Amino acid sequence: MGQVGRYREGGGDVARLSCTRMYVFGAGLIGRELLNVSPNDGRPVKQPYIVYYRWRMLVLFETPAGYALFKLLDEKKLENVGNIWDECSTPEKTQKMLQLISFKKFKDTAEAVENVTRLAEGKLTKTLKKTLKGKLQKGEKLAVGEVKLGNMIKEKFDVSCIYNTATQELMRSIRANLDSLLNEHKQKLQSMNLAVAHSLGRYKVKFNPEKIDTMIVQAVSLLDDLDKEINNYVMRCREWYGWHFPELSKIIQDHQAYTKTVRAMGIRSNAANCNLSDILSPELEARVKEEAEISMGTDISDSDTLHISGLCDQIIELTKYRSELADYLKNRMMVLAPNLTILLGELVGARLISHAGSL
Repeated sequence: MGQVGRYREGGGDVARLSCTRMYVFGAGLIGRELLNVSPNDGRPVKQPYIVYYRWRMLVLFETPAGYALFKLLDEKKLENVGNIWDECSTPEKTQKMLQLISFKKFKDTAEAVENVTRLAEGKLTKTLKKTLKGKLQKGEKLAVGEVKLGNMIKEKFDVSCIYNTATQELMRSIRANLDSLLNEHKQKLQSMNLAVAHSLGRYKVKFNPEKIDTMIVQAVSLLDDLDKEINNYVMRCREWYGWHFPELSKIIQDHQAYTKTVRAMGIRSNAANCNLSDILSPELEARVKEEAEISMGTDISDSDTLHISGLCDQIIELTKYRSELADYLKNRMMVLAPNLTILLGELVGARLISHAGSL
């Protein structure tokens, strides 16, 4: 506590002071009524002598390099929120308003990330407790940057924590002039900024088993996109190759079998010498070879055949990946929602989860 003002009525010298009563004059102000004792006859003077005290305000600021604890030198400047930024517009003005009391550095990047994540989870860290221990006195005020943080500190240390528009502006001013306020730790602060940002980013995007439903939503959406894309490619292939061998599209209804047949055969004149037993049944193979001999289609060039074969390769690869994605989705659904998968199937169950946004 620091003495900030005195009030006295009457005159005369004071030989010694004796405290008799204590009064509270609003938040943070205490008045003590003292009786003056005359140096001549020892009788008390009737006029009271009152000394006013104000509790100090501290400011907790979190940095990538550690916790900084400042003392607010002029609390009256917080009364006008609009002037706080002007009062801290330069490093010199900021240093007249704030004084660094202590700075608790983090040992390494891992400790910094741990402190950030634990505070986000609503837990006080050992480092923060050590920073505040012994620095806060009962009845003092502490300005903080978050309501949740203030509630945790208040519960642990029994101090009044303040979070309002004024403290938000104060934190913004500190952040803008942090290098000058932490001049001795400037190099450490700069080196930790980027390191903590990268580490925290990796921590936030790492795989979380509890969020497996997100993987299902993305997988079923991609599966639907692949179905549309494959269907579009197959229709284009049928129209393109149909100019050369229009009868083939009526004989083979299955898209995958049609694509593989076109890729293996090329031009229709090769059908007689082409082995299609791995793709088609004997009946279909015989019919394809028969129709190829009497087809009404037009001839195509080698360049046409080359590009049609390239399109067939794309369809075959996409179909293969689509099958792998379907297996992946089935396995994920059996892990996340086995009952739903058994009742409705993995595709319908996955689409329900996707429509709802999550499980």
